[in-house]
This record gives sequence, C-alpha cells and structure tokens, in this order.
Amino acid sequence: MMEYDLMIMPSRVNFAPKSEAEEVIQNVITVCSTMKYSVPMDRDLGVDAVMLDEPVGRARAKLKAEIVRAVKKYEPRARVTRIDFSADLNGTVRPRIRIRVISGEGL
Repeated sequence: MMEYDLMIMPSRVNFAPKSEAEEVIQNVITVCSTMKYSVPMDRDLGVDAVMLDEPVGRARAKLKAEIVRAVKKYEPRARVTRIDFSADLNGTVRPRIRIRVISGEGL
C-alpha cells in the first residue's frame, strides 16, 4: 500500500484520473477542501469549520478529528495516517494530510 502526502487546497477536478490512487487522492482533497453544509444534496459532505475561532491547539485537534471523520465516511479507500499543519506569512494555515490508499480488496 502506498502513502501520499497531500496539501489541502481547492484544485481542478480531473474527470479522467489515470489510476485508482489518483482518483482517491482527488476525492480526499475535494472532501477536505469542502465546507460542511455547502453541498445542497449532501449537507454532511466536507469538514465543519465551526472551530476556526477557538484557540489554536483546540482548533487543530478538532480539525484533525473532522478530517478523519470526513475521509472515513466519503472515501473508504483512504486511511488517514498523519495530519500536520503548515502556515504561510499571511497566517493561512493549511492541513497537510498523509493517506494510505487501500485497494478494492482491502475494503
């Protein structure tokens, strides 16, 4: 099983991924860059951002839990193995997620 490091940023959708791993990666990025309640036919899709105004340590812990929950529910072919955060000079904090792609027989 391969592991991949992902930076969560909205990206363009590739409607013809070349491999199952590429498809899984794209799905994880989509789920994690979507705000919960923003998708009309599936209000639970995405990550709840209610914790953004909380202290940094608490917000990061809650965001990690939300990411794990969302990936587990919406992309069962991926397992989150690690979550870190990186910040830029503007103060924007982005999650960096490591996932393991599980092939169809591992589900």
